[in-house]
Amino acid sequence: MTKVLIIEDDTSFAQMLQKFLARNSYDVVLSHTGLDGEKQLKEHDFQLVITDLRLPDYDGIKLVSELKGKIPVIVMTGYAEVSTAVKAMKMGAYDYISKPFTPDQMLLVIDGALNLKPVASKEPVQSTTNHSKEKVVGGKEATTSQELVLTSEATQKLEEHIVLVAPTDMSVLIIGESGTGKEVTAKAIHQKSTRNEKPFIALDCGAIPKELAASEFFGHIKGSFTGAVTDKVGSFEAANGGTLFLDEVGNLSYENQIQLLRALQERKIKRIGSNTEIEVDVRILSATNEDLKSAVEKGTFREDLYHRLNEFSLQIPALKNRQGDLSVLASHFLRKFNEKLNKQVVDFSDEVWDIFNAYHWPGNIRELQNVIQRAVLLSASDKVEAKVLPTELMSPVLERAELGSLSKAEFEKEQIVNALKRTNFNKSKAAKLLQVTRKTLYNRINYYDLDL
Repeated sequence: MTKVLIIEDDTSFAQMLQKFLARNSYDVVLSHTGLDGEKQLKEHDFQLVITDLRLPDYDGIKLVSELKGKIPVIVMTGYAEVSTAVKAMKMGAYDYISKPFTPDQMLLVIDGALNLKPVASKEPVQSTTNHSKEKVVGGKEATTSQELVLTSEATQKLEEHIVLVAPTDMSVLIIGESGTGKEVTAKAIHQKSTRNEKPFIALDCGAIPKELAASEFFGHIKGSFTGAVTDKVGSFEAANGGTLFLDEVGNLSYENQIQLLRALQERKIKRIGSNTEIEVDVRILSATNEDLKSAVEKGTFREDLYHRLNEFSLQIPALKNRQGDLSVLASHFLRKFNEKLNKQVVDFSDEVWDIFNAYHWPGNIRELQNVIQRAVLLSASDKVEAKVLPTELMSPVLERAELGSLSKAEFEKEQIVNALKRTNFNKSKAAKLLQVTRKTLYNRINYYDLDL
């Protein structure tokens, strides 16, 4: 596991970043002072250092200079510190990232640092490395120069709704399973809106301890509570004029929900420890993979807040319901990871395509991406073969039961019908797609009395 040292004097921000990176399989050690950071570096072997440049007891530039060539260093800065960040890069830092940043932006910079990818040229007041982006309609973004167009009916409907709601100021609740691309959808709404030249700030509500949520929302002034060693700008203030994206909003505590509702109603906030009201003009986009209606009925989510957030809702389709998109996305990720891993895998075998089409992808686009990255890494020839796929993709489809509202029998019937439709009712091809014998398929068709 990659061991990362974070040196950050803002306790709440450091804890949130630690929690997020831990969820992404990093072993994270926190230091709240530069001196403690030096001590940790002497006692442990780290593969990466992430440090704030402005530390009350320490010169961040000095640390960068001392670590040059030993450990990759990412420096975190405020928007007014770009010149200092550029100086840090000249002294040996791998890259800088400006606060506030989204979790995905930090992961992108970390990936580059650990793989020592060249850093693109920076422009002032930029929130992350300046890569060219590949637009994926209703799906992922990736670092290439080519546009991906996904043509499934479900994706086209989603894109139509994005185009309609984006120019408005309506609050949008984005609903979808984990891995379907809810934050990408939120960014697409922001980019197509009249606020697209203003900030897009993403806040992972699932990673915020309830005691620190008010600070993350509204900011605080130095000394307002234990650990508040500097002034902090909250997400509402940072997003002023632009868009605030609240991911996993259903995870907020009831008290935090009241604080959020009050800010939305009054359009004014106060930093913790301050009596000064700050007017904010923020468009709210939120996302959840939970059933908020059910949470409202149970009394765990406020109904008035639900209606504030849900002026318009978007349902992100699961990958299994996006016929036609799978092959486009798979080919896209193959190109992406060939470049990232310096491989030359040109295609998937027919058997792999059959397995991909038969699998129900519970982790959606994120799972597909991870599967292909692993497959490209393990492939020794110019084609991805079935032997390099994870075992969960290899079990016969008719032995799987979906973890949703469908029973195993209903799921089996659905898979049989879908396979037959995809193969134009050719039972031999359908059996191959389902990874069962032709005899087994006939038996299941008869068992379920399917009129085909």
